[in-house]
Amino acid sequence: MTYKAEYIWIDGTEPTAKLRSKTKVLADGAEPPVWGFDGSSTNQATGHSSDLVLKPVFTCPDPIRGGDNVLVLCEVLHTDLTPHATNTRAALVEVAERFAEQDSWFGIEQEYTFFKEGRPLGFPLGGFPAPQGGYYCGVGADEVFGREIVELHLDRCLAAGLKISGINAEVMPGQWEFQVGPGGPLEVGDHMWVARWLLYRTAEEFDVAATLDPKPVKGDWNGAGAHTNFSTKAMREGYEPIITACEALADNAMEHVKNYGHGIEDRLTGHHETAPWDKFSYGVSDRGASVRIPWQVEVEKKGYIEDRRPNANVDPYVVTRLIVDTCCTALEKAGQV
Repeated sequence: MTYKAEYIWIDGTEPTAKLRSKTKVLADGAEPPVWGFDGSSTNQATGHSSDLVLKPVFTCPDPIRGGDNVLVLCEVLHTDLTPHATNTRAALVEVAERFAEQDSWFGIEQEYTFFKEGRPLGFPLGGFPAPQGGYYCGVGADEVFGREIVELHLDRCLAAGLKISGINAEVMPGQWEFQVGPGGPLEVGDHMWVARWLLYRTAEEFDVAATLDPKPVKGDWNGAGAHTNFSTKAMREGYEPIITACEALADNAMEHVKNYGHGIEDRLTGHHETAPWDKFSYGVSDRGASVRIPWQVEVEKKGYIEDRRPNANVDPYVVTRLIVDTCCTALEKAGQV
């Protein structure tokens, strides 16, 4: 008896990495082993030295094939088993372990846009739909497009055991969001990458493409982000650590922005519920700020913050690493742990 293991990894495509996958057939009871692939075909190696290694780091049930089949998320290593330059997870492991006692939690809101035949799903051929207004959390065939894909994706994420916590239609036609979390930085990153793979794979069955382009349609249309909610144990217990975290993000604003996804200047214009990419701000209940403190957090004097700057195409391993490193370092210095 055998089962199928779908090995998934992140490639070296620039400026935004892509997901790749291939299938290994294994004997029942066998653990998914280290495997390999041709890095010269994934922008991760040259032809004369092309072998790279896939190291399984997260396994879950395969909700598409069903049965005993599994999805296997992998880190990419060199043949000497050191992390490849494109392996952003390895860098997160070090930071997450260093600040483990602060117990960081994340929730990432992943926006994305469906495309079919070169235009967003719901956009008429050769024109534009009605202006934004009724699409967000909308209902009805004239305002919502792709719901059958979204519902199937949600069911598959749940069947895979991923920490998906919700879905909603977004502000532009054909644009949707799912949320992953709360969970630790590594857990949220792993679950987000697998949820993205399941999104692409599910949309494929409908002959539709899902894109994380941060500004899929130019002009007066909302971009697509990955708003990142963050807290530590101290933030969940008091308000001063929340302000400390916001101030630390202010002090490191440009380092974060340049690593929050390609094309961020196109999305963070200061319009469409964003702050300008080159000006940092934070405020209570302010969706026009770089970082929002939810109103109930101010009332209860404890909770979390929402970094609204990350693009839809951000690497979740990178955004969680940067936030943990920046905020936990500042909280540690302030004695707010």
